Amino acid sequence: MHHIVTLDSRQEAALQAVADKFVAVHKGDVMKALKEMIVLNGRLQDQLDGRSAPRRASR
Repeated sequence: MHHIVTLDSRQEAALQAVADKFVAVHKGDVMKALKEMIVLNGRLQDQLDGRSAPRRASR
């Protein structure tokens, strides 16, 4: 999945603040925070995929 997102300076600042808080929750361990974010995004993607999958008709 390739999707490039362009942020303006206000959005970038807001994203940086959230990222800083997320890393702080992990006691400054950037790699631990990154790994958790990857897991969380994977779960969210699974949920989105499940909702967008065609529904089977019950017989």
